[in-house]
Amino acid sequence: MSRESGSEIRPRPASIRDVARLAGVSHQTVSRVLNGHPSIRDVTKSRVLAAMDELQFRPSRAARMLSTQRSQTIGVLAAAVGSHYGPASSVSAVEDAARARGFYATVAHLASVAPGAITAAIEELLSQNVEGIVIVAPRTTVLSRLAALSMNVPIVAAQGEQSDAGGIPVVSINQETGVRMVLEYLIGRGHKRILHVAGPPDWNDAQSRLRAYQAELRAAGLPPAPPLFGDWTADSGYELGRALVSDTGPGDLPFTAVFSSNDQMALGLIHAFREAGLDVPRDVSIVGFDDIPESAHFWPPLTTVRQEFSQVGEECVAMLVEAIGRSDGLAYRPTLVTDRVPVVEPRLIVRGSVAPA
Repeated sequence: MSRESGSEIRPRPASIRDVARLAGVSHQTVSRVLNGHPSIRDVTKSRVLAAMDELQFRPSRAARMLSTQRSQTIGVLAAAVGSHYGPASSVSAVEDAARARGFYATVAHLASVAPGAITAAIEELLSQNVEGIVIVAPRTTVLSRLAALSMNVPIVAAQGEQSDAGGIPVVSINQETGVRMVLEYLIGRGHKRILHVAGPPDWNDAQSRLRAYQAELRAAGLPPAPPLFGDWTADSGYELGRALVSDTGPGDLPFTAVFSSNDQMALGLIHAFREAGLDVPRDVSIVGFDDIPESAHFWPPLTTVRQEFSQVGEECVAMLVEAIGRSDGLAYRPTLVTDRVPVVEPRLIVRGSVAPA
């Protein structure tokens, strides 16, 4: 374009040969600096890096792949990300952690949990030469299917039960600890009739929280009530809440507190209870799980369990990078990704949705 048109001609980006010319070295030396070759002297490396800064040189991803025969890419297999806070937060955390370590992240979304859809998503990632895969699909059917597939890259799952993962390492948040903190807090406030609104039965975390709820109440000498199952949405919590309070008054409720398996369902419960004329927390206390950003602004502000999804993402990527670094082109077995499988601890966040029984 001409300058008369009002557009400015932009100079072309600096190339590896431009850097070599300014630094007074060969372009092969610049390539070795980019790839961290140990034979480069410190003084030469400093000259090359200074030339890169001066020319604002940015090595292209394609060129680096050609020179290293590595994609520097981590794949993410994601299911049900949409409105579900936990999986969506885990995907973002993996992307951030990969970027911080100099890797790219490419995401393949599962259309369904059917075996064909799972295989197709994995093939999509492998076709992009990913060097490792993080599974953010916390459903038993997905992990069991993946464990049966033959793959030559390391795999790590974000969230789930290690016992249900078929040998795939799982970086998990300690669900039992989170539930224990909820029930100890409620029982400490005098609640003995505690209802549980669980997530979908085929979700790993929903099952973990349900089992922990039942075990903790039995350990306290209290009978666990039969669970009610929602689908993680506020709408399902609202419908369950309406059913719970139909034809009952504040003094007739068979429970004094509800432990909801996530914050969105807790929001629906609060709506239904208030609509029925109940006061939260005076008539019924509610505790959630996840600590979504909006939970501090529910009315009343929600007591809940905070899950550190950013730490889960960091641990998953750290495990993959460790495995990639010692691969030497060998085939992987998922169980040999790493000897350490970290567990992230949650925190109880106390707000205003619980009152003494």
